[in-house]
Amino acid sequence: MANILVVDDEMGIRELLSEILSDEGHVILIAENAQQARDVRATSTPDLVLLDIWMPDTDGVTLLKEWQRDGLLTMPVIMMSGHATIDTAVEATRIGAMNFLEKPIALQKLLKAVQQGLSRGKEPVRPLAFQPRPVPLISEVSANVHTQHIVSTTLISPASSAVVGDINAAPAAPGFTVPFELPLREARDAFERAYFEHHLVREGGSMTRVAERTGLERTHLYRKLKQLGVEPSKLVKRGG
Repeated sequence: MANILVVDDEMGIRELLSEILSDEGHVILIAENAQQARDVRATSTPDLVLLDIWMPDTDGVTLLKEWQRDGLLTMPVIMMSGHATIDTAVEATRIGAMNFLEKPIALQKLLKAVQQGLSRGKEPVRPLAFQPRPVPLISEVSANVHTQHIVSTTLISPASSAVVGDINAAPAAPGFTVPFELPLREARDAFERAYFEHHLVREGGSMTRVAERTGLERTHLYRKLKQLGVEPSKLVKRGG
């Protein structure tokens, strides 16, 4: 987990980046202009900064120069812009930015750049000097969320249901039951719902790791969860 500062004057960009990076388990700090970014940097050192170039008060390149001049450019900075020229990107890199992302930002490019930025940082993750907006994470399995991995089917009643067990043998995990009376599609949906809830809990809410473990593309996974009515935010509240 890392402390990542997102600086962008567009609310939609801030919310999107915050959602994606929160899913990866990071603590996200938000600044909608250069002054708010200065305030954050004055009280803490984020592990990574995603910095927009074009902002209404002070542009990102100027802010980057300020941090370099004042000895505050001690963290990796990734510049973002939908209108910057190659010269601007080169200048930002010369000043000290480690990467440049062009908007609209592709998901895989974002995650790769963030991973590279965090791996380049030399210092361990530090607690912030102030309290950030809470980022919910699934901490434990709620007794009300009975989720199990795909395994075997065991008949427990001649006319009622089957129990799906866990090949990982989670201790004392209650069984998930699917009544045989359900139509096939409803029974399959019920099982898939429990399957994805299990992996969301197991992977701490990380959509990227759930996608990798289940063998689905991330966009397909989002659509599947929506289709099944699985809401990670509600799982967080119930499992927290």
